[in-house]
Amino acid sequence: MLYTLAAYLMWGFFPAFFPLLLPADPLEILAHRVVWTAVLVGAYLLATGGWRELQAFSLRTWGWMAACGVAIAINWGVYVVAINTNHVADAALGYFINPLVAVCLGIIFLKEQLRRGQLAAVIIAAVAVLWLTFMTGQTPYISLALALSFGIYGLLKKQISVSSTGSVAAETLVMVPLALGYLIYLEAGGQGTFFNQGPLHPLLLISAGLVTALPLLCFAQGAKHLPLATIGMLQYITPTMQMLWALFVTQEHMPPERWVGFIIIWVAVVVYLIDLLRHRPRRVRRTTGRPAGE
Repeated sequence: MLYTLAAYLMWGFFPAFFPLLLPADPLEILAHRVVWTAVLVGAYLLATGGWRELQAFSLRTWGWMAACGVAIAINWGVYVVAINTNHVADAALGYFINPLVAVCLGIIFLKEQLRRGQLAAVIIAAVAVLWLTFMTGQTPYISLALALSFGIYGLLKKQISVSSTGSVAAETLVMVPLALGYLIYLEAGGQGTFFNQGPLHPLLLISAGLVTALPLLCFAQGAKHLPLATIGMLQYITPTMQMLWALFVTQEHMPPERWVGFIIIWVAVVVYLIDLLRHRPRRVRRTTGRPAGE
């Protein structure tokens, strides 16, 4: 559990990190995240021998990896925009509703059956989105973009059987040509910030790869040993930390109508978690280490 907990805590502190990368714009930050994450995860696979998994990928698998790469790049990019434009609460909202969006995508594309608790949670979340849209006069585009992009990313990953580290490496590798090309274009045109913001700035941009890769690797290690219900509860650590950051650090404006919308979302989350706990697999108690009769 410690690895998984560490991953969610690191993700929760992302709002403290990305403003340090200014004045780089969101696209430049995204490009650096992709390039340096690919470098670090690739080096990890080389050191551990995991590179052989990527060599065995079929063309079809690489196609799915490319689709996953596009989905997660959109998610990363929108998140950076949210953090660096003081929309941290919108980012938190996106990750509060993400599991409910994932449930909807599973029903639509995987023909999964919807339990009563899941249906209630989805309906309550939909009411919250409609409330926020009509009562605040603004559709929560950032929240919906984050939830949908990450939900689609998870849906795409269900189509293939690949290790978590191999998946992250492949997803970033397929995006590296675009990301690297964009960075070269910026620097050639004098618009990049890598070389002209002092000695600390390039180190911070490079560290974006470590900040991205480390929680992913911790999550991959920890999730293998935890039941789904536990992961389902732990995942709300991150948006809770983001919400607290929005309230007490960036002090985002939260009118009463917005608070009501968030409260409705939290009700949906509680209903979702109760359903998750009620339907968690029961552990079979073993009295001996061997089958009876041996």
